[in-house]
Amino acid sequence: MEENSEQIMIPSYKEAFKIWLKIGMLSFGGPAGQIAMMHRTLVEEKKWIDEARFLHALNYCMLLPGPEAQQLVTYIGWLVHRTAGGLMAGLLFILPGALVMLGLSIIYVLYSDLPIIDAAFLGIKAAVLVIVVEAVIRIGKRAITSNWMLAISIIAFISIFFFSISFPIIIAVAGLSGFAANTLYPVKTKTDPEETKTREKRTSLIERMELDGQLTHTYPSFPRAVFISSIFLLIWFCPIALLLLFTEYGNVFVQQSLFFSKLAVVTFGGAYAVLAYMAQQAVDIFNWLSAQEMLDGLGLAETTPGPLILVTQFVGFLSAYRYAIGMDPILAGVLGSGLVLWVTFTPCFLWIFLGAPYIERLRKNLSIAAALSAITAAVVGVVLNLAVWFGLHVSFSEIKYETVSYLIVPIPDLETINIVSVGLTVLAGVLLLFLKQGVFRTLCVCTLASIMVMIAS
Repeated sequence: MEENSEQIMIPSYKEAFKIWLKIGMLSFGGPAGQIAMMHRTLVEEKKWIDEARFLHALNYCMLLPGPEAQQLVTYIGWLVHRTAGGLMAGLLFILPGALVMLGLSIIYVLYSDLPIIDAAFLGIKAAVLVIVVEAVIRIGKRAITSNWMLAISIIAFISIFFFSISFPIIIAVAGLSGFAANTLYPVKTKTDPEETKTREKRTSLIERMELDGQLTHTYPSFPRAVFISSIFLLIWFCPIALLLLFTEYGNVFVQQSLFFSKLAVVTFGGAYAVLAYMAQQAVDIFNWLSAQEMLDGLGLAETTPGPLILVTQFVGFLSAYRYAIGMDPILAGVLGSGLVLWVTFTPCFLWIFLGAPYIERLRKNLSIAAALSAITAAVVGVVLNLAVWFGLHVSFSEIKYETVSYLIVPIPDLETINIVSVGLTVLAGVLLLFLKQGVFRTLCVCTLASIMVMIAS
């Protein structure tokens, strides 16, 4: 009986709250660093989840649109304490960073004209450029596993860079191509040894809960799926419906709610894929902010805890601050920031609570897996486009676009090159790519170096 009672020792909500808050406040370093910290805390220290199940959950979250680290922590919270646990874990992962980002956004609009602040952001932009390059390399190593995947990446880059084809179209075509390729030329796979081996000893909390019959909430259920979908779709779209009813269609808040809702559905590939599409739309289509300000926002997101996708909050703040009519700019920015957070993260909870019970079926469907692999390969090309786009805007003050045989080609004015920015980019490349100093340290060194150059000159 003692052994059985030990098996059902589920942590209290108070204990879980402390763990999730700790993870949320210390989740620096982007998705890789955040997932590593979760692994150390939840697998190695607390032993809430075993290695195999952690990786299985991570693989599922990486297939979803949106931030995989936030969805992973929501998934594990859901396993331990059902929907309430998932909500608690996911919200505590977001809120600390969101509050910091809101404060930084206010400081940015009030004090960015100061020379020392301007110099600091020049260093941040240079570091961010190299961070995006590093993301291309990291995602490419994982996604480009064959010549077919390499071809998809190249085609995706050409499509978005030279033809300005929108990100959702590229993703849809890539997914259909992967699905069709697997249907025509199916890949034979061997049985996963993890599926057939038996375990004499299960030590993690969730394994013991499963043995004790306390994971019944993970069983697929059509009525439950309908209920979850109805509730979260209502939560997601109610603010949008109210905005459409009581404001004009061209209102900035309506534009934000519709655009960022679409963004939440199509952003496979993580935060850098989000940035590529968002930069194209927010800068070139909506004209909410400049390319330089987009870089500043990404730099701020890199220095705060929580998911990197919080850069959307910065865009939401700036666009409302500038274009909300008849309202105090700061108040408008706060409301725009909150609205963007709402429509960005509500779908993330929906994907987990709706889809998690079906992950085994999804994981074993080779055609769906092939489609998602092709999407990930396309994301490499899209993020490479982001790196080139950022690089041009960081290094040159003026860039012209000319049409050459149906290709839209960016041509920088060589006389407007920023030597300091190029030098800081080289410094960031050495620190991050060769000396492996990490994102936060690279940002700090480049920011300090830029300020020192400003003072010296």
